[in-house]
Amino acid sequence: MKKRNYFTRESIRQKSRAMLEEASRLSARHDLTLVPERSVVLILDMQRYFLEDSSHAFIPAARAIVPGIAKLARAYFEDGLPIVFTRHLNTDANAGMMSRWWQDLIRVDDPASEIVPEFDLSQGVVVEKSQYDAFYETALDEMLREKGVTQIVICGVMSHLCCETTARSAFVRGFEVFFAVDGTATYTEAFHRATLLNLAHGFAVPVLTHEILDKLPLGKANAP
Repeated sequence: MKKRNYFTRESIRQKSRAMLEEASRLSARHDLTLVPERSVVLILDMQRYFLEDSSHAFIPAARAIVPGIAKLARAYFEDGLPIVFTRHLNTDANAGMMSRWWQDLIRVDDPASEIVPEFDLSQGVVVEKSQYDAFYETALDEMLREKGVTQIVICGVMSHLCCETTARSAFVRGFEVFFAVDGTATYTEAFHRATLLNLAHGFAVPVLTHEILDKLPLGKANAP
């Protein structure tokens, strides 16, 4: 598989709008509106392992989504709304099929497991996960319900693996899911588009980051 830099700083706005238009046809019949005070922004696995070009797991398109997610996180923080970051980590004991499938694990003592410095982790909560699904054997569900969260805005990497799996898991738990078209990335445009179509058909509302910012009291000041 050849990785593709399908999102760049220059192309992301135009390309993500086209993707949104295509996927939105499938979710248009659902009357779901983002209510900021009931929502959380869930930022999945923005780790050096995926975002540094020296890593074999580098996602070329991922660097282009960082500014938009950072603006979103800053706006949520300024509005006093919850932010959750996930950090994917494995041990031999909890990896399960991850090690057999990928023959590689992200371990806690690997500097590449750290979340990239563009994000201020003190503004939110960090949840460590061992599988694609951020809810699997973590306290995420309980944490969100304690905060009165009923809506989840999903950002991060990879679109078709951890992001899509977590979106599906959130849906079956009764959360309303909003999936950031220009706030997620993966290895190829085909994977990304497939995720958007799958989720828009049965699990989530595709959105652009600026649409979310526009609904936040202080968000417009951070909009691109």
